[in-house]
Amino acid sequence: MQHSRSTFLLALAGSAATFALAGRPATATGAYKVSLSEAEWHRRLSPEAYDVLRQAGTETAFSSPLDHETRPGIYACAGCALPVYDAKTKFDSGTGWPSFYAPLPHAIATSNDASLGMPRTEVHCSRCGGHLGHVFDDGPQPTGLRYCMNGVALAFHPARKAGT
Repeated sequence: MQHSRSTFLLALAGSAATFALAGRPATATGAYKVSLSEAEWHRRLSPEAYDVLRQAGTETAFSSPLDHETRPGIYACAGCALPVYDAKTKFDSGTGWPSFYAPLPHAIATSNDASLGMPRTEVHCSRCGGHLGHVFDDGPQPTGLRYCMNGVALAFHPARKAGT
């Protein structure tokens, strides 16, 4: 009896995982200025960045040093270096991921994501289609939005000090 219960639970877990991934593309679809083969993406990105940017993974909450970054500067897509967020729009959401209330103009694209059985809005880089994170409507003013990004999908470029 114990064996059949274990088999049932494993099958149920497998079905749940399949349901969670159903209908979710590995990356955003469409024509992008930066379009590389999977082998090229593997060479360009760390395994963690590849999982997030190309397979729509999620890094562990509170694991990114960028969550605590407070210097002025620009956050760019780690896949193609497109600037996507100004540090002026960053805020501490308490979620464990870098959060912003607004992207830079024309920097992102969005798509529907129902991978967890609930509707969410997925955020992609507009130049390479890489998965950056999700946007929610519980952020601060002036937009009321929270762009909850994976730090491994971003590269931070600190602002240069005057005279340097």
